Amino acid sequence: MLVSLARWRGRIDAVDRKLLQLLNQRARLALEVGRKKRAAGIALRDPRREAAILARMCQRNSGPLTAPAVARLFRAILAESRRVEARTFAKPRAAGKRARA
Repeated sequence: MLVSLARWRGRIDAVDRKLLQLLNQRARLALEVGRKKRAAGIALRDPRREAAILARMCQRNSGPLTAPAVARLFRAILAESRRVEARTFAKPRAAGKRARA
């Protein structure tokens, strides 16, 4: 029983490692898109694109996660992408001013 449980947990750990790799890959791609948008003078955030991503992911979901769960996960992913972009593209602060966490 414990060996079997350890094997299943090992598989979950492998999926978690892959998820982390994919999430960081997605963030790098989003940063590149952000660079291209900035160069073209386009707003970084596109609410219609975000809504389309959420709709597409919920539609493609085959479970056992519910559509609302998938939407929550992808909202968090999109929010973190925006945070990475904001941090990366933030204007440098003047000397003597401290950044807020």
